[in-house]
Amino acid sequence: MIRAVTTRLMLLDTASLYFRAYHGVPDSVRAPDGTPVNAVRGLLDFIARLVTDHRPDALVACLDEDWRPAWRVELIPTYKAHRVADEVPEGADVEEVPDTLSPQVPVIHEVLDAVGILRVGAAEHEADDVIGTLSHRAAGPVDIVTGDRDLFQLVDDSRGVRVLYPVRGMGNLAAFDEAALREKYGVDGPRYAELALLRGDPSDGLPGVAGIGEKTAAKLLAAFGDLGGVLAALDDPTSALTPTQRRRLREAAGYLAVAPRVVRVVTDLPLPERDAALPTAPADPEALDALDRRWGLGGSLARLLTALESRA
Repeated sequence: MIRAVTTRLMLLDTASLYFRAYHGVPDSVRAPDGTPVNAVRGLLDFIARLVTDHRPDALVACLDEDWRPAWRVELIPTYKAHRVADEVPEGADVEEVPDTLSPQVPVIHEVLDAVGILRVGAAEHEADDVIGTLSHRAAGPVDIVTGDRDLFQLVDDSRGVRVLYPVRGMGNLAAFDEAALREKYGVDGPRYAELALLRGDPSDGLPGVAGIGEKTAAKLLAAFGDLGGVLAALDDPTSALTPTQRRRLREAAGYLAVAPRVVRVVTDLPLPERDAALPTAPADPEALDALDRRWGLGGSLARLLTALESRA
Protein backbone atom coordinates (compact mmCIF):
# COMPACT_ATOMS: atom_id res chain seq x y z
CA MET A 1 0.00 0.00 0.00
CA ILE A 2 0.97 3.65 -0.30
CA ARG A 3 2.54 4.91 2.90
CA ALA A 4 -0.02 6.83 4.90
CA VAL A 5 0.10 10.57 4.55
CA THR A 6 -1.79 13.20 6.45
CA THR A 7 -1.53 15.70 3.60
CA ARG A 8 -3.15 15.76 0.17
CA LEU A 9 -2.76 12.73 -2.09
CA MET A 10 -3.51 13.02 -5.80
CA LEU A 11 -4.44 9.91 -7.81
CA LEU A 12 -4.29 10.06 -11.61
CA ASP A 13 -6.42 7.88 -13.84
CA THR A 14 -3.45 7.85 -16.17
CA ALA A 15 -4.92 6.29 -19.31
CA SER A 16 -7.98 8.53 -19.14
CA LEU A 17 -5.71 11.56 -18.98
CA TYR A 18 -3.29 10.61 -21.74
CA PHE A 19 -6.23 9.79 -24.01
CA ARG A 20 -7.47 13.32 -23.42
CA ALA A 21 -3.97 14.68 -23.96
CA TYR A 22 -3.71 12.76 -27.22
CA HIS A 23 -6.95 14.23 -28.51
CA GLY A 24 -6.32 17.69 -27.07
CA VAL A 25 -2.80 18.27 -28.40
CA PRO A 26 -2.25 18.20 -32.19
CA ASP A 27 -0.22 15.30 -33.58
CA SER A 28 2.05 17.85 -35.21
CA VAL A 29 3.83 17.84 -31.82
CA ARG A 30 6.59 15.39 -32.66
CA ALA A 31 9.98 14.07 -31.60
CA PRO A 32 13.10 14.99 -33.60
CA ASP A 33 12.64 11.85 -35.72
CA GLY A 34 9.03 12.78 -36.56
CA THR A 35 7.33 10.42 -34.08
CA PRO A 36 4.18 11.96 -32.53
CA VAL A 37 4.63 12.77 -28.83
CA ASN A 38 1.45 14.79 -28.33
CA ALA A 39 0.12 12.45 -25.63
CA VAL A 40 3.45 12.47 -23.78
CA ARG A 41 3.85 16.22 -23.81
CA GLY A 42 0.17 16.87 -23.16
CA LEU A 43 0.20 14.64 -20.09
CA LEU A 44 3.37 16.28 -18.73
CA ASP A 45 1.77 19.71 -19.13
CA PHE A 46 -1.38 18.46 -17.43
CA ILE A 47 0.56 17.09 -14.45
CA ALA A 48 2.53 20.34 -14.21
CA ARG A 49 -0.72 22.29 -14.04
CA LEU A 50 -2.19 19.93 -11.44
CA VAL A 51 0.88 20.26 -9.24
CA THR A 52 0.86 24.05 -9.59
CA ASP A 53 -2.87 24.58 -9.07
CA HIS A 54 -3.65 21.92 -6.44
CA ARG A 55 -0.35 21.49 -4.58
CA PRO A 56 -0.53 17.76 -3.81
CA ASP A 57 2.09 16.39 -1.44
CA ALA A 58 1.95 12.91 -2.94
CA LEU A 59 0.89 11.71 -6.37
CA VAL A 60 0.36 8.32 -7.97
CA ALA A 61 -0.07 7.59 -11.67
CA CYS A 62 -2.53 4.69 -11.51
CA LEU A 63 -2.41 2.19 -14.38
CA ASP A 64 -4.64 -0.31 -16.16
CA GLU A 65 -2.75 -3.58 -15.89
CA ASP A 66 -5.91 -5.14 -17.35
CA TRP A 67 -8.39 -2.68 -18.84
CA ARG A 68 -11.03 -5.42 -19.36
CA PRO A 69 -10.57 -7.96 -16.55
CA ALA A 70 -11.81 -11.48 -17.33
CA TRP A 71 -13.69 -11.66 -14.03
CA ARG A 72 -15.77 -8.63 -14.98
CA VAL A 73 -16.37 -9.94 -18.52
CA GLU A 74 -17.45 -13.30 -17.11
CA LEU A 75 -20.19 -11.55 -15.15
CA ILE A 76 -21.26 -9.18 -17.97
CA PRO A 77 -19.91 -10.34 -21.38
CA THR A 78 -20.70 -6.98 -23.00
CA TYR A 79 -18.39 -5.16 -20.57
CA LYS A 80 -16.24 -2.86 -22.75
CA ALA A 81 -16.81 -5.28 -25.65
CA HIS A 82 -17.12 -2.45 -28.16
CA ARG A 83 -13.54 -1.43 -27.41
CA VAL A 84 -12.13 -4.75 -28.60
CA ALA A 85 -10.79 -4.83 -32.15
CA ASP A 86 -12.87 -6.85 -34.64
CA GLU A 87 -9.93 -8.89 -35.85
CA VAL A 88 -7.53 -10.07 -33.19
CA PRO A 89 -5.76 -13.38 -32.49
CA GLU A 90 -8.07 -15.98 -31.00
CA GLY A 91 -8.44 -15.54 -27.25
CA ALA A 92 -6.79 -12.10 -27.14
CA ASP A 93 -8.38 -8.89 -25.94
CA VAL A 94 -6.99 -5.84 -27.70
CA GLU A 95 -8.33 -2.39 -27.06
CA GLU A 96 -8.79 -0.27 -30.16
CA VAL A 97 -6.59 2.79 -29.68
CA PRO A 98 -5.15 5.18 -32.25
CA ASP A 99 -1.99 3.58 -33.62
CA THR A 100 0.01 6.73 -32.95
CA LEU A 101 -0.97 6.65 -29.28
CA SER A 102 0.08 3.11 -28.34
CA PRO A 103 3.82 3.72 -28.98
CA GLN A 104 3.69 6.76 -26.71
CA VAL A 105 2.54 4.83 -23.64
CA PRO A 106 5.93 3.21 -22.85
CA VAL A 107 7.55 6.63 -23.27
CA ILE A 108 5.09 8.09 -20.75
CA HIS A 109 6.01 5.35 -18.29
CA GLU A 110 9.75 5.88 -18.77
CA VAL A 111 9.47 9.63 -18.30
CA LEU A 112 7.37 9.30 -15.15
CA ASP A 113 9.92 6.87 -13.71
CA ALA A 114 12.85 9.14 -14.52
CA VAL A 115 11.05 12.14 -13.01
CA GLY A 116 10.26 10.11 -9.88
CA ILE A 117 6.45 10.00 -10.10
CA LEU A 118 5.18 6.72 -8.71
CA ARG A 119 3.30 4.37 -11.08
CA VAL A 120 1.03 1.68 -9.61
CA GLY A 121 -1.02 -1.03 -11.28
CA ALA A 122 -2.45 -4.37 -10.19
CA ALA A 123 -2.69 -7.62 -12.14
CA GLU A 124 -6.19 -8.45 -13.44
CA HIS A 125 -7.49 -5.04 -12.37
CA GLU A 126 -8.13 -1.62 -13.82
CA ALA A 127 -6.73 1.71 -12.72
CA ASP A 128 -10.14 2.38 -11.13
CA ASP A 129 -9.50 -0.45 -8.67
CA VAL A 130 -6.04 0.86 -7.80
CA ILE A 131 -7.55 4.31 -7.24
CA GLY A 132 -10.33 2.84 -5.12
CA THR A 133 -7.87 0.98 -2.92
CA LEU A 134 -5.47 3.88 -2.47
CA SER A 135 -8.24 6.39 -1.78
CA HIS A 136 -9.72 4.12 0.90
CA ARG A 137 -6.35 3.64 2.59
CA ALA A 138 -5.30 7.29 2.53
CA ALA A 139 -5.00 9.01 5.89
CA GLY A 140 -5.55 12.48 4.48
CA PRO A 141 -7.62 14.17 1.76
CA VAL A 142 -7.55 12.76 -1.77
CA ASP A 143 -7.99 14.33 -5.20
CA ILE A 144 -8.86 11.83 -7.94
CA VAL A 145 -8.18 13.19 -11.43
CA THR A 146 -10.15 11.35 -14.10
CA GLY A 147 -12.36 11.74 -17.12
CA ASP A 148 -14.27 8.61 -16.09
CA ARG A 149 -17.54 9.20 -14.23
CA ASP A 150 -17.35 5.70 -12.69
CA LEU A 151 -15.02 7.10 -10.06
CA PHE A 152 -17.69 9.47 -8.74
CA GLN A 153 -18.67 6.54 -6.51
CA LEU A 154 -15.54 7.22 -4.42
CA VAL A 155 -16.51 10.80 -3.51
CA ASP A 156 -16.73 11.04 0.28
CA ASP A 157 -16.82 14.35 2.14
CA SER A 158 -16.17 12.70 5.50
CA ARG A 159 -12.80 11.46 4.27
CA GLY A 160 -12.00 14.42 2.01
CA VAL A 161 -12.18 12.43 -1.23
CA ARG A 162 -13.25 14.40 -4.28
CA VAL A 163 -13.00 13.98 -8.06
CA LEU A 164 -11.43 16.55 -10.37
CA TYR A 165 -13.14 15.99 -13.70
CA PRO A 166 -11.96 17.60 -16.98
CA VAL A 167 -14.87 19.51 -18.49
CA ARG A 168 -13.25 20.85 -21.65
CA GLY A 169 -9.92 19.53 -22.78
CA MET A 170 -7.47 19.50 -19.89
CA GLY A 171 -7.57 23.10 -18.79
CA ASN A 172 -10.91 23.24 -17.01
CA LEU A 173 -11.53 20.88 -14.09
CA ALA A 174 -14.83 20.55 -12.24
CA ALA A 175 -14.44 19.57 -8.59
CA PHE A 176 -17.04 17.01 -7.51
CA ASP A 177 -17.77 16.68 -3.82
CA GLU A 178 -21.01 15.25 -2.41
CA ALA A 179 -22.94 18.49 -2.90
CA ALA A 180 -21.91 18.72 -6.54
CA LEU A 181 -22.88 15.09 -7.14
CA ARG A 182 -26.30 15.58 -5.56
CA GLU A 183 -26.88 18.73 -7.59
CA LYS A 184 -25.99 17.10 -10.90
CA TYR A 185 -27.11 13.49 -10.42
CA GLY A 186 -29.37 13.48 -7.36
CA VAL A 187 -27.23 10.95 -5.48
CA ASP A 188 -24.17 10.91 -3.25
CA GLY A 189 -20.93 9.04 -3.94
CA PRO A 190 -21.80 5.54 -2.70
CA ARG A 191 -25.09 5.60 -4.63
CA TYR A 192 -23.51 6.75 -7.90
CA ALA A 193 -22.43 3.20 -8.82
CA GLU A 194 -26.02 2.01 -8.31
CA LEU A 195 -27.37 4.86 -10.41
CA ALA A 196 -24.90 3.94 -13.16
CA LEU A 197 -25.83 0.27 -13.22
CA LEU A 198 -29.57 1.04 -13.26
CA ARG A 199 -29.15 3.67 -15.97
CA GLY A 200 -26.60 1.69 -17.95
CA ASP A 201 -23.47 3.03 -19.58
CA PRO A 202 -22.86 2.43 -23.31
CA SER A 203 -19.23 3.53 -22.95
CA ASP A 204 -18.64 0.54 -20.64
CA GLY A 205 -21.03 -1.89 -22.32
CA LEU A 206 -23.45 -1.90 -19.39
CA PRO A 207 -27.01 -2.46 -20.63
CA GLY A 208 -28.78 -1.06 -17.58
CA VAL A 209 -32.47 -1.65 -16.95
CA ALA A 210 -34.63 -1.00 -20.00
CA GLY A 211 -36.68 2.17 -19.68
CA ILE A 212 -34.85 3.42 -16.58
CA GLY A 213 -32.77 6.47 -17.35
CA GLU A 214 -30.67 8.63 -15.12
CA LYS A 215 -33.50 10.68 -13.60
CA THR A 216 -35.69 7.64 -12.91
CA ALA A 217 -32.75 5.77 -11.39
CA ALA A 218 -32.04 8.71 -9.08
CA LYS A 219 -35.70 8.89 -8.05
CA LEU A 220 -35.81 5.17 -7.27
CA LEU A 221 -32.68 5.39 -5.13
CA ALA A 222 -34.03 8.46 -3.33
CA ALA A 223 -37.33 6.71 -2.65
CA PHE A 224 -35.94 3.36 -1.51
CA GLY A 225 -32.49 4.28 -0.15
CA ASP A 226 -30.24 2.07 -2.24
CA LEU A 227 -30.32 -0.78 -4.76
CA GLY A 228 -31.15 -3.26 -2.00
CA GLY A 229 -34.14 -1.12 -1.08
CA VAL A 230 -35.28 -0.98 -4.71
CA LEU A 231 -35.08 -4.77 -4.99
CA ALA A 232 -36.91 -5.19 -1.68
CA ALA A 233 -39.66 -2.89 -2.99
CA LEU A 234 -39.91 -5.14 -6.02
CA ASP A 235 -41.00 -7.97 -3.71
CA ASP A 236 -43.38 -5.75 -1.79
CA PRO A 237 -46.75 -5.49 -3.56
CA THR A 238 -47.60 -2.39 -1.52
CA SER A 239 -44.51 -0.40 -2.55
CA ALA A 240 -44.72 2.67 -4.76
CA LEU A 241 -43.10 1.03 -7.80
CA THR A 242 -45.23 1.37 -10.91
CA PRO A 243 -46.32 -1.77 -12.78
CA THR A 244 -43.96 -0.89 -15.62
CA GLN A 245 -41.03 -0.42 -13.26
CA ARG A 246 -41.78 -3.76 -11.60
CA ARG A 247 -41.85 -5.51 -14.95
CA ARG A 248 -38.63 -3.97 -16.17
CA LEU A 249 -36.79 -4.63 -12.93
CA ARG A 250 -37.93 -8.26 -12.93
CA GLU A 251 -36.83 -8.68 -16.54
CA ALA A 252 -33.38 -7.35 -15.56
CA ALA A 253 -33.04 -9.59 -12.47
CA GLY A 254 -30.10 -11.54 -13.87
CA TYR A 255 -28.21 -8.39 -14.77
CA LEU A 256 -28.95 -6.73 -11.42
CA ALA A 257 -27.61 -9.78 -9.58
CA VAL A 258 -24.12 -9.40 -11.07
CA ALA A 259 -23.84 -5.73 -12.07
CA PRO A 260 -22.88 -4.39 -8.61
CA ARG A 261 -19.68 -6.44 -8.57
CA VAL A 262 -18.77 -5.24 -12.06
CA VAL A 263 -19.55 -1.56 -11.51
CA ARG A 264 -18.18 -1.07 -8.00
CA VAL A 265 -14.46 -0.43 -7.90
CA VAL A 266 -12.31 -2.71 -5.76
CA THR A 267 -11.12 -1.04 -2.57
CA ASP A 268 -9.02 -3.77 -0.94
CA LEU A 269 -6.27 -4.76 -3.38
CA PRO A 270 -3.11 -6.09 -1.66
CA LEU A 271 -0.86 -3.32 -2.95
CA PRO A 272 2.71 -3.16 -1.60
CA GLU A 273 3.81 -0.20 0.45
CA ARG A 274 5.36 2.52 -1.72
CA ASP A 275 6.46 6.10 -1.18
CA ALA A 276 4.22 8.41 -3.21
CA ALA A 277 5.81 11.70 -2.14
CA LEU A 278 6.27 14.07 -5.06
CA PRO A 279 9.94 14.74 -5.84
CA THR A 280 11.39 18.23 -6.05
CA ALA A 281 14.15 17.04 -8.41
CA PRO A 282 14.32 14.21 -11.00
CA ALA A 283 14.90 10.73 -9.63
CA ASP A 284 17.21 9.86 -12.56
CA PRO A 285 18.53 13.04 -14.20
CA GLU A 286 20.70 11.21 -16.76
CA ALA A 287 17.86 8.99 -17.95
CA LEU A 288 15.52 11.98 -18.07
CA ASP A 289 18.02 14.00 -20.11
CA ALA A 290 18.35 11.13 -22.58
CA LEU A 291 14.58 10.83 -22.88
CA ASP A 292 14.31 14.59 -23.40
CA ARG A 293 16.82 14.46 -26.25
CA ARG A 294 15.31 11.34 -27.82
CA TRP A 295 11.69 12.49 -27.71
CA GLY A 296 11.99 16.26 -27.78
CA LEU A 297 10.02 16.87 -24.58
CA GLY A 298 11.08 20.51 -24.51
CA GLY A 299 8.92 23.00 -22.67
CA SER A 300 6.49 20.37 -21.39
CA LEU A 301 9.16 18.63 -19.35
CA ALA A 302 10.64 21.94 -18.27
CA ARG A 303 7.26 23.13 -16.98
CA LEU A 304 6.77 19.93 -14.99
CA LEU A 305 10.23 20.15 -13.44
CA THR A 306 9.64 23.81 -12.57
CA ALA A 307 6.33 22.92 -10.92
CA LEU A 308 8.02 20.20 -8.86
CA GLU A 309 10.98 22.40 -7.92
CA SER A 310 8.62 25.13 -6.72
CA ARG A 311 7.50 22.80 -3.93
CA ALA A 312 10.99 22.70 -2.37
